[in-house]
Amino acid sequence: MQYKCKMTVIEKKVFPDLQEKFLADPKSGACPFYEVGAEYFFERYGDEDTFWTQGKGAHCAEAWDCFSRYVYTALQGGSIMRHWTNDEHMMIACCNDGTRPVIFKIERLDYKVLHVNADEVQQNKIAAEIKKLDGVFNATFRADKNFTEIFMDRNNEVGDEKILYAVKSVGNFDTRID
Repeated sequence: MQYKCKMTVIEKKVFPDLQEKFLADPKSGACPFYEVGAEYFFERYGDEDTFWTQGKGAHCAEAWDCFSRYVYTALQGGSIMRHWTNDEHMMIACCNDGTRPVIFKIERLDYKVLHVNADEVQQNKIAAEIKKLDGVFNATFRADKNFTEIFMDRNNEVGDEKILYAVKSVGNFDTRID
């Protein structure tokens, strides 16, 4: 099993009375860095390690200090916030800016990586077959990496034998699952 982390900006707040009272620029307004609905993905597989690359200037330093520990926990396959949220693989967090906080939803995504020795057309057919499996909510062939990511319900892991059966429905290929 592999793990990614998805972070979604779910809300931005502004407290004009606090900005007026305490800030050098009392009309600074809402956070200019993040937009509601923006999604960020962190991954650590193969030669990818976006935890480190996204942490170097791609996020506001105040926000990074707040959410980086949750992202790191998710990437390691851990429980982000056991017994605090209604799903221990998810956390709601906000940045440290008290006059204009940004609120984030941080989720652990569970997936498997499927390596198949096949052309792109066949790879996409295989991904379509895998999407039909119970417990799979997405399967996408990544042409840039030459593998398919199979995202599944973390409470209903899809066994390798079911994935291999879906591959065989398209053809006989050399296959490896990480």
